Amino acid sequence: MKHACAPLLDALREPARMGAFDDDTWDRVVRVAEAAGLLGRLGALARDLGLLAELPSAVARHLSAALNLAEQQRRSVLWEIAHLRAALRDFPGPVVLLKGAAYAAADLPPSRGRLFADIDLLVPKALIAEAESALMLAGWITSHHDAYDQRYYREWMHELPPMRHLFRGTVLDLHHDLLPETARLRTHADRLLAAAIPVPGVPGFAILAPADQVLHSATHLFHEGEWEHGLRDLVDLDALLRAYGHDDAFWPSLLARARELNLGRPLYYALRHARDLLATPMPPELSAICPDQPGTLSRPIMNSLLRAAFASAHPDCRPPGTFVAEFVLYVRSHWLRMPVHLLLPHLLRKAWVKRKEARMSKNETPRGNPDLDA
Repeated sequence: MKHACAPLLDALREPARMGAFDDDTWDRVVRVAEAAGLLGRLGALARDLGLLAELPSAVARHLSAALNLAEQQRRSVLWEIAHLRAALRDFPGPVVLLKGAAYAAADLPPSRGRLFADIDLLVPKALIAEAESALMLAGWITSHHDAYDQRYYREWMHELPPMRHLFRGTVLDLHHDLLPETARLRTHADRLLAAAIPVPGVPGFAILAPADQVLHSATHLFHEGEWEHGLRDLVDLDALLRAYGHDDAFWPSLLARARELNLGRPLYYALRHARDLLATPMPPELSAICPDQPGTLSRPIMNSLLRAAFASAHPDCRPPGTFVAEFVLYVRSHWLRMPVHLLLPHLLRKAWVKRKEARMSKNETPRGNPDLDA
């Protein structure tokens, strides 16, 4: 079955095809790619093939602007990492950059044309309070001051409440694991930290080992409940698998690491959908021998839900039933994250807070201009 985002997927799979797109196709591709956070990625692919000058001028301007924004954000991330190095210079434990920050610092393939929202760090759980204190002294302050939210993050989650810098507005997520303390899957952050690789030119900071980068990206994507950037995260996975997959030894080591870290299920979904949607090259038998595959009943249901979710970024792509798929995956993400006795009160509280905020917003009277009201 043809995917709802087929023209965009065609461009991502075979970038040379962009040269043959007509104006109507480009109109749709640009709008969908921008909504999915992939316009800069298309620009990088077109630039690498020398296609930018051959594209319609309006399209080339959009892609060039997206590339410029991505480069500006990449420089900002590197600048923030320099500040973090100074803030954590006396921190005794390893500091591992995750996701976008890791891609930028190590100049990994997913960084090409990628936009960055925040910075994610992984530190040992035993030292996370020390890391938080050092960051607070350097100007990062915690958010979510409500007592329940603080307990939610500090007792149940795999990270502290997001931190924001007082002056630069940088958002920082400080992790001690890949999944929440209450998650159904148990991961092993100590093994990730032990295998981390120092970043050349960035003393004191490391990135995950290649197989662990793939597994973290897959775990993050397939345990989330929000899918507006789901396709972008799948493109990140595709870039990692293409980069590391040239080494035949990578694939068995990836499966072995997934088994060791108890992350075979998210890896299965990553391999299945990267292959189906982005034609990621991989050994043909890989999905069939992936550890912890879904059952024969749940497999087609989940694949159908995920396929719809990957088309959810823009109305032009959304097939019928996308809202239902998003809702089911949202509920699933919470089910994976927390046991029922914690989940139900948590969801009820979130609904109550959301309703209260909506009521307060509705009852607010806009302030007029005092000079005009006089």
